[in-house]
Amino acid sequence: MDKIIIIDYGSQYNMLISRRIREMKVYSLVVPYHSDIQITDDVKGIILSGGPASVYDLLSPELNQKILTYGLPVLGICYGMQLLVQAFKGKVSKGVIREYGKNKIENLIYGQLNQGMSKTSTVWMSHSDQTEIMPEGFHTLATSNNSIAMIENTEKNIYGVQFHPEVTHTDEGRLLLENFVFNICKTTPNWNVEDFISTKIQKIKEEVKDESVILGLSGGVDSTVSAALLSLAIKDKLTAIFVDTGQLRKHEALEVLKGYGIFKDMNIIKVDAKDQFYDALKGITDPEEKRKIIGRVFFEVFENEKSKHQDATFLAQGTIYPDVIESISVSGPSHTIKSHHNVGGLPKQSTFKILEPLRELFKDEVREVGISLGLDRQMVYRHPFPGPGLGIRIIGEVTKQQVAILQEADHIFIDELRKHDLYDQVSQAFVVLLPVKTVGVMGDQRTYEQVACIRSVNSTDFMTADVSRLPYDFLDIVSTRIVNEVKGINRVTYDITSKPPGTIEWE
Repeated sequence: MDKIIIIDYGSQYNMLISRRIREMKVYSLVVPYHSDIQITDDVKGIILSGGPASVYDLLSPELNQKILTYGLPVLGICYGMQLLVQAFKGKVSKGVIREYGKNKIENLIYGQLNQGMSKTSTVWMSHSDQTEIMPEGFHTLATSNNSIAMIENTEKNIYGVQFHPEVTHTDEGRLLLENFVFNICKTTPNWNVEDFISTKIQKIKEEVKDESVILGLSGGVDSTVSAALLSLAIKDKLTAIFVDTGQLRKHEALEVLKGYGIFKDMNIIKVDAKDQFYDALKGITDPEEKRKIIGRVFFEVFENEKSKHQDATFLAQGTIYPDVIESISVSGPSHTIKSHHNVGGLPKQSTFKILEPLRELFKDEVREVGISLGLDRQMVYRHPFPGPGLGIRIIGEVTKQQVAILQEADHIFIDELRKHDLYDQVSQAFVVLLPVKTVGVMGDQRTYEQVACIRSVNSTDFMTADVSRLPYDFLDIVSTRIVNEVKGINRVTYDITSKPPGTIEWE
């Protein structure tokens, strides 16, 4: 399977580079800039991502010079281009004018990288440094008003752009990346779900061997597809454990267990751990601390169950690629956005080995796998629900009373989405309960109760998301029902923040 390696220097857009390449049916993988990169025969090209540093700073991430010795095509994006300029004895300096957001570039001459692009093209820039002196042997393909925007050295197979072709704001970004991936790297578009499934099943068999696996089953898309994949690979060696944290959606436990009735041969165990989670979260309000506590208690539950299944040495989870990227700086110096309860390895005292069959996939790829495995479409396209549950949709301390209020409000919102045939038109929808009280009037009496916020987004990969344009009449119905039917809420707002700059979940 042909592969493009993406070296991450801290850009928040690096996953979009990977997404764009996979959309071309070519496998891509993001690795930290400081890792020991293994170049095998299936690697056809290397991309250096952007990053927040300046190449002339003392502590800035450096280019591993080995990359230039492999003879593979290399494309530098933004900071990545500046690293290449510096490596080949050019000069990068602080720009007179910073370039952020949409800009125009003019293609001066046409090479392999900008073949087929318009004479003038709109691109997305995010830099304050610029190439002052070009390296010997390099040609300028395009410029903006203030900087050299595109360079190439066909003899050395080195290319660079000062903008971000991976974002949708760059009009001809996909064309440029296709030029690099197909025309320059000579890849074959052979990344597909069927090959992933057969390869992954074989790898699971080789890794698990004669041992057994406990799977943390949440009822969400990721753990459901993981269950189906593992069941095919290891059959009765799999035990799925559904943990009732007390912070599930209304009727969630019953619906999940009923839905998993399709897995005839799977051993599914329900564990009631409500009190354990509530006790651990008592008095906790910090979102990062909440997530870490929830993760710890999950592992405690699984360790306890492991004592009843002595041959179970693996803990399987539905971790996917966006979870990994948002949780830890696996990708060089990029910032942790939020800790996912199932990412970052096991506690030191754990006796489990970790197994994450979907770790390399984006959400839409996970759904493709689910459909290919024969899962019901309604299960596969169910809205994502966070592993930590409603605990991260309650801003502030998590109590049974707060969970009960949120369950009712969230149930009303989802119910109305289904009634109005909107559920499948949005990607993820839910209600957040705020630690804010406002004055209201109900039945001619003053009320002083909490605020609920409706959140609904549209997305494919869940690395980026746009707010759903829900009709005002629909929002009015939802607001009226929540205020009338849920005791404890007297005001409803609608979150219209995209991702970025916001995240989909509030915590």
